[in-house]
Amino acid sequence: MGGETGTSSSEKLRRGDREEEDVKVIEWEEFDHELTRLWSLSSALKLATEKKLTLQPKLESLIQVSAESLRRSNELEEMRQRLEARKLLVEKTTVACKVTEQDVKVKEDSLSAEVRSLLVGGTTLSIAKSKLQESNCQLEGESGYTHLKIVTNKLRKRQQYMVSQVSFIYPLKIEAGPSQDQELESLPGGSRLGTKPVSQGSVRILGLPFSMAPFTKMSFFTDKKEVQKSATALGYVAHAVSLLAPYLGVPIRYPLRLGGSKTYIRDYAPYMEPSPSDMSTISTLSQSSKFVEFPLFLDGQDTTRAAYAVFLLNKNIEQLLNFVGENSLGPRQVLANLKELIRIIQSPDYIIHS
Repeated sequence: MGGETGTSSSEKLRRGDREEEDVKVIEWEEFDHELTRLWSLSSALKLATEKKLTLQPKLESLIQVSAESLRRSNELEEMRQRLEARKLLVEKTTVACKVTEQDVKVKEDSLSAEVRSLLVGGTTLSIAKSKLQESNCQLEGESGYTHLKIVTNKLRKRQQYMVSQVSFIYPLKIEAGPSQDQELESLPGGSRLGTKPVSQGSVRILGLPFSMAPFTKMSFFTDKKEVQKSATALGYVAHAVSLLAPYLGVPIRYPLRLGGSKTYIRDYAPYMEPSPSDMSTISTLSQSSKFVEFPLFLDGQDTTRAAYAVFLLNKNIEQLLNFVGENSLGPRQVLANLKELIRIIQSPDYIIHS
């Protein structure tokens, strides 16, 4: 207790010393002057306070105006940036528009040329349509059909006359009596489809028969005269076919190189590749036209190539038969097919059914 009392006493002493230091002693002579100064200071403080109160709303208003101005400035900056971006976009769009305008102009010129071309084509088409209508009008009715019929009959009669000349040059006759020969219905590869006897007579051309036997199998005992007669007969047939085809207006599929009994036939799409022996005088391969020639005669032991040549010749005759509306009598019936072709063309029905 004694310690606490000592402490409080010391604090009171220090406090009293400070109060004595803060107290200002004024002389009585200066009291009026000091009082006047204090009153003046009090008045100035009052005026400052009043001004402060008066200026505070203005200051707050200025602060608000400054904030609003700053906000507006920021908005204007954003708008300026947007405007710059829009300007760049407008410039790019302008350039793109100019390019597009040039493209449109080019396309317009092209379309104008096409339109002019279409107009010319339309005019030509209109003229052609008018001519076609006139031709249809001419063909319609009995007069037009009759005129066409007359022209067709004249053409058929002319064809009959020309074919009769060929028949006169190369007469085809059937030898009476059964023939001991048999036509072999086989392909050049050797696969036999069967045998078919010729009808009750053997067809001859200019008195020469034709037999497929030497063309299917050549042996030492084969009659050389028979082989020569067959080659000559095939030469006659080839010449007759080369005359008949243009008379009928038919381009034959396998062209012929005439040479009498040494005639060749050409195949532009051979079914087999030529061997080195094929590059002889019997068959030649043209590098420019890409065809292979096959002999319509027997030379040595090359029977396969000769049999294929006969097959192609018969295909030409079959093509002519199909043109007149008939079918082939058989794959090896060369003379019979030729005789049937001539018979059909010389028959009255050839003109009636034209």
